[in-house]
Parts: sequence; C-alpha cells; structure tokens
Amino acid sequence: MNRVLVVDDEINMQVVLRAMLKKEGYEVLTARDGLEALKILAGTEVDVVVTDLKMPRLDGMGLLERVMEEYPSTPVIMITAHGTVATAVDALKKGAFDYVTKPFEQDELKNVVLKAVKTRRLSDEEFVASADDIDRYGIVGASEPMVEIFEIVKRVAPTTTTILISGETGTGKELIANAIHINSPRKANPLIKINCAAIAENLMESELFGYEKGAFTGAVVTKPGRFELAHKGTLFLDEVGELPKEMQVKLLRAIQEQAFERVGGLKTIKVDVRLITATNRNLFQDVKEGRFREDLFYRLNVLPIHLPALRERKDDIPLLVSYFVDRFRKKLARDIEGLDDEVLDLFINYDWPGNIREMENLLERLVLMARGQTITLADVPGEIRQAVQEQALLPPEKKPSQFKEFIRTHTEEAERQLLVRCLEECGGNVTRAAQQLGLSRKGLQLKMIKYNLRK
Repeated sequence: MNRVLVVDDEINMQVVLRAMLKKEGYEVLTARDGLEALKILAGTEVDVVVTDLKMPRLDGMGLLERVMEEYPSTPVIMITAHGTVATAVDALKKGAFDYVTKPFEQDELKNVVLKAVKTRRLSDEEFVASADDIDRYGIVGASEPMVEIFEIVKRVAPTTTTILISGETGTGKELIANAIHINSPRKANPLIKINCAAIAENLMESELFGYEKGAFTGAVVTKPGRFELAHKGTLFLDEVGELPKEMQVKLLRAIQEQAFERVGGLKTIKVDVRLITATNRNLFQDVKEGRFREDLFYRLNVLPIHLPALRERKDDIPLLVSYFVDRFRKKLARDIEGLDDEVLDLFINYDWPGNIREMENLLERLVLMARGQTITLADVPGEIRQAVQEQALLPPEKKPSQFKEFIRTHTEEAERQLLVRCLEECGGNVTRAAQQLGLSRKGLQLKMIKYNLRK
C-alpha cells in the first residue's frame, strides 16, 4: 500500500485529505508542520508528501528544501491558498513535483497524487522508465520494434490525433495508451478507461454517455458517462472491436461532433476528448466481412500503432525477466537472485502465446514457489518445457529462417564487442561511454543487461 504524508496545521484540512486519500486506497500519515513531518520521514518510508505552504515553525517551502536534500526521490506536492504564480514557479524550481491551490477539486488532487506515486515507483524500479525523451510508464524494451514504437509515442503524444493500437492479448496495449496520455499536454486531466468487451450490450450506451435520473428503472440519480468524465483528458476504449453495431453508430457521431446526449436526456453535452482505442482483432478484416463499420474504422485508424508479439521481440526477454524478477522479489519479500542460464534459454525459445502478461504471471509464480535462490528448470511448469521441446521437433519450413538467425546472432555479437571496447576505453564510466556511442545512459544500461555486461 502506498503511503502519503499530509502536512497541514489546519486539523479540518487534515481530516478532509485523510478521508479522501484513504478512500483511494492510500495509507495516510499526518503532521502539523514541517518539523513534525521530518520526524516522521526519518522513521517511516513515505511515497508522497502533500504539504501546505503556510505553517508555523517550518513552512512548506522549508520542508520542500529539506526533503529534496534528504529524500530526493520522494515527490512533494504543494497545497496553498496563498499561492501566486511566482510562488508556484519557485516551488517547482526547488524540486516540487506539482502544486494545487485552495479551493481545489478532489479529482485534481487525486490525479496529482496518483502521478506522484507512479513517478516514485519509477525511481525505485530501475529500467522501467526511459531516461530519453519520453516516460514509458512500465514499458520495458530495447529491441528495434520497441524503439520504433517509443519514437511514435514521442511524436504523437503532444497531438490530439486519434490512435488505434492493435496487437495480441497481453502485448501491453494499455501501457502504450498510458504512455501517450502521460506524455501529452492532457496529462494533468483524467485518463478514463473502459473495456468494451466487459460491458453488457444493454449497458454500453449508459456507460459511454451517462444517463439522466429516471431514464430507466433503477436510475435514481443522474450519472455522467465515460466521455463526460474524460473531458479535457483522454478516453481509452479497449477491445473496441467488440462494440455492437448500434453502438458503433453512436460512437461515430460522438467522435465526429465531440458531443452526445445522456440516455433519457435532451441536452447536448459538448466535450473535448482525445480518443485512443485498442483491439486484438483484425478490424480491417472485420470491415470486409461486415462486422465493423467502415466509416468508424477510418475514424479510429487515423494513426495505427501495432504492438509486436513477444515471440517477435525476443531480444527484450532478458530485460523483461530481469524487471519482473526484481519486481516480484520485492513484492513477495523473496530472496531470489534470478534465473539460471538454462531457464533463460528456455524462455527465449518459448513462443509465449499469452505474451508479456503470461510472462508476468509465470514469473510471479516462480519467484513465489522457487525452492532455492535461483530459479531452475525444475521450478518451471512441465507444459512450458514440453512446448519448447515440441517446437524443436517442428520441420525446418515451420521454424524461423536459419539465415535470419545467423544474421541476428552475428550482429548482436558485433554490437556486444563494440560496447565492451567502448566501456574499456572509458574506464567503465557508463555516462561517458553512452555519449561516445550516441546513446542515452539508460539506453546503454539496457544493452548492458541484454549482453550481461553489468558489474
């Protein structure tokens, strides 16, 4: 559970913030001023500090300076009724994560705290976020296909262009949507998500567009829909290919006009929403076969992003393994060092039909159940080992091209030798070596993991 420290000399404000944040699932600590907050920080790990500006003894700005000096990875959010633009800028210059001014909307503060928690998580979990130009937010990868996708995310995030993300189940489509939103000018506003496959057909319209009180039996209050909640932000429609035909028509109108009516309502509601959709279906084929509207498809497919299956980006498997093992080792409090070489080879040769989600679930199980400090072949489920054996028995025409494999292997060996030579020339200084190679520091670190060059 993430822990938030609320610092405010007004008891009423403490009570309000504690109740609001506890409802969101946070553990909440409170302090009356900066000095009391520092005592708590000295003995307790805190994920986010939310502090008032004006307080006795040590004010919010003084607390900010001390936190940045002593706990630099802990985000600080400033709350003040006395703030000016100059004060806010000064706080941001001194390292504040963000600020809100009283009176504030609860959703505004919730979103800022959530972003701060994610940022803290990224600083704790090495190799999750890129040190390049974009925040990847949980996307791990250094293979050529993923580098291309990161470049696309960087270019499209600042725009309002509608995005269609395609890929097999478990490839990380929602993570790409998160990355686009968090790198966009809309990042301070909501990212609203809905899985179209998980909503009953008769409820889909009210979920998307909301309903008025009395619109149907059980509608005892007016409820806004997902489009309305996403105003000024981003709406992510996952599994959009599962929308029934009738809803496809209504969605098309909402996209075209950026307007809709609630179920049972007469008032047209205007919204400003950036739309990102995702599907594991071949929508083009669905259009040809009449299952999906052609006009809607082209409205959604303004800029397509296709996520490769894990079997198509096997260069990333060592990175993903390293990330998940470390994550679950911490989460489950298990003294696990990693996988032995035989298991890693097995993972590289396995096709991963469930993609990254399958790997994530499997590694959580292995970290939990491993009999020693290193995960061995004996720990791996028999069906995984059997699948790899059966793959090895396939006829040559059904296996990957030997020529392609030869080229890949020799290219990687040349890259590895280049990295080794450059690191030696730079005396092991990663920053200097990265500069010489034209890579970011994090990019070089990822390649060092890939080729087992980390010290």
